[in-house]
Amino acid sequence: MGEGPARSDRDLLAAVADGDAGALRLLYEAHAPWLRVRLRRRCNDPEVVADVLQDTFVAAWKGAKRFRGDGDVAAWLWGIGIRRLISHLRGRKVTVAVLLDEVDTGQEPAAEDLVLLGVEYGDVGAAMARLSPEFRAVMQATVLDGLTTREASRLLGIPEGTVKTRAMRAKQQMRATLAGGLT
Repeated sequence: MGEGPARSDRDLLAAVADGDAGALRLLYEAHAPWLRVRLRRRCNDPEVVADVLQDTFVAAWKGAKRFRGDGDVAAWLWGIGIRRLISHLRGRKVTVAVLLDEVDTGQEPAAEDLVLLGVEYGDVGAAMARLSPEFRAVMQATVLDGLTTREASRLLGIPEGTVKTRAMRAKQQMRATLAGGLT
């Protein structure tokens, strides 16, 4: 009762692009467990992680045709997932701020939520916003998303050496911006 020979992630994604829901199920079964674990490292709210995981695969279903065949499917899915998580947490900014003021609730926002919000809306976020799009993409992939140089290279479609160089230059620019007080 097998489903035939194992299909590669790229083959599955190509089938998803053609509207094959079964291929999406197989892609989900292969990638959802590790994706859930990585998202949980960034957000300890299981409901948020479940929502983001679902949003990730809905986005993969809708955007499979935009996948460039030279990249890694897992890195592509992770890129979608982490962007969905950050977007979700951005929408929670007011909620997190309210929770910080309500000591009696006994609940504190997750440390990951606070860090991501601080990065997005604090001095570091302002320094990131001043980077060129190329440098910002590398910093988001390697620092915020936690991708390796190889994964970032595949996700962004640039050589690994370029990822390293851009990351180094982006860090230099951010240090200078932060030291200068964001004038």
